[in-house]
Amino acid sequence: MFGLVVRFTCEDQASAEAFDRLVAATVGKIRDNEPGTLVYAVNRVEGEPLQRVFYELYRDRAAFEAHEAQEHTKKFLDEREQYLSATEVDWLTLQTGKGTAG
Repeated sequence: MFGLVVRFTCEDQASAEAFDRLVAATVGKIRDNEPGTLVYAVNRVEGEPLQRVFYELYRDRAAFEAHEAQEHTKKFLDEREQYLSATEVDWLTLQTGKGTAG
């Protein structure tokens, strides 16, 4: 398995609302068209109204690369920056856990 956690910080409340709309338009397409994307969870951060945390888990590196090649993902990547003041990415290597092969 291959995964990452991304923390996005939006510029302001209006940007956060626009970012959330962009995310909503993207997630349904990921759900419907990406069998190798095992988990794509978008979270708000309690007490931090401008932050969003994505947890993404893919079957393997090839599934992640297929995700990145999708038109809906490219659109998200192209449009997201206008709403953000910061992006932090942590790449994950599965060690062990419930509901995993590890």
